Amino acid sequence: MKTHEQWTSKLGFILAAAGSAIGLGAIWKFPYMAGTNGGAIFFLFFILLTIFVGAPILIAEFLIGRNSQKDAIRAYQKLAPGTKWHYIGGAGVIFSFILLSFYSVVGGWILSYLGRSITGSLSNANYGELFNEIIANPIEVVVCQFIFMIMTIMVVKGGVQKGIERASKYMMPALFLLFIILAIRSLTLEGAGAGIEFLLKPDFSALTAETILLALGQAFFTLSVGISVMVTYASYLSKSENIVKSAFSVAGLNILICFLAGIVIFPAVFALGFEPGQGPGLVFVVLPAVFNEMAFGSVFLFIFLVLLLFATLTSAFSILEIVVAVLVKDEKEKRGKLAWISGLLIFLVGVPSALSFGVFSEVQLFGKSIFDAADFLVSNIGLPLGALFISLFVGYRLPRNLVKEELSMGTNGLGIFYDIWYFSIRFVVPIAIAVVFLQSIGLL
Repeated sequence: MKTHEQWTSKLGFILAAAGSAIGLGAIWKFPYMAGTNGGAIFFLFFILLTIFVGAPILIAEFLIGRNSQKDAIRAYQKLAPGTKWHYIGGAGVIFSFILLSFYSVVGGWILSYLGRSITGSLSNANYGELFNEIIANPIEVVVCQFIFMIMTIMVVKGGVQKGIERASKYMMPALFLLFIILAIRSLTLEGAGAGIEFLLKPDFSALTAETILLALGQAFFTLSVGISVMVTYASYLSKSENIVKSAFSVAGLNILICFLAGIVIFPAVFALGFEPGQGPGLVFVVLPAVFNEMAFGSVFLFIFLVLLLFATLTSAFSILEIVVAVLVKDEKEKRGKLAWISGLLIFLVGVPSALSFGVFSEVQLFGKSIFDAADFLVSNIGLPLGALFISLFVGYRLPRNLVKEELSMGTNGLGIFYDIWYFSIRFVVPIAIAVVFLQSIGLL
């Protein structure tokens, strides 16, 4: 018998959706992007663009999923039968598959660090050399990537209520608690004020067109919009929920986590004499060195790594779920087997990315390592193009009365907000995405 699962509560849905959005994008990528692009001015435009561009797309994905009650491919088939619009969902599934194949590699790196933190071998290490040593070790990276995927599969195979929602209800509050502990410790360091100023006092003389474009790209990345992940999650949402409020709750939590990541990292970086513009190595190279200089630094580093693992796993759950949901087709008895099959296939596809800094370091795709090529394909092509077509689908293909009716469910009326959002999804959002996409591929 075919049945379609639902979240047991609005809170469960918001925590799961926020967990999907809050992953490496918020905790790993945001600090180094802010650190290399002016700090507070980047953060300011990231907030504005998350609210005015990212959130409207998030609402659009919620609308498609909740109205159709279908997976990422069948949602478009139901809403636009006999058309090619379902290719949006198909592309989303493919890009999700690729995304998790290299995302799980980074999850494996976190497990490597966590294991060393437990044994005490992280203390007083040369973190630059250690990071390069870890990512070049073929056995370690593949084994840790495999363990990370097993952890992801074990939750997703349990289904929406007993797997993803249950895990998110524990992991997300724990993530916030750990963040607050780390933020308090970071703020009590002598000289922390310089880091706060770097994050919260915008220098408009540092504003460039590239800063705005990168902030918009960051908003897409951290909200997980564009690959129909949120279409899948919203398909499990009841008709009584307010999807507009839910979308802004997710966007708000995402901004809050980015803020907390900045509060944890930048005061500590400045207080201990490090530079914020360290790039992607900020979390894996600079931050361990920062914690090493603190009293009880090994304890705080362990807490941070657990936090980073939780955030990475909650995102991985959502990425695997979009693939599994398409295969299951509401036949719950198949979920376990299909979760294992798809998860292990993703692991195998990701092995070349795991080896791209060691055994396959000489292999180049379009001038990039296998890992970087996969990242570029998803982040710079898949996400913006997917978001563009989703905005066009909702803005031009769906009947306006259906859109308004769906958004109005669970509310006392949308008022002028609906007209603003509808104008944005038809005109503002597509133009903004087109600009980001053209810039990301070097045509602007």
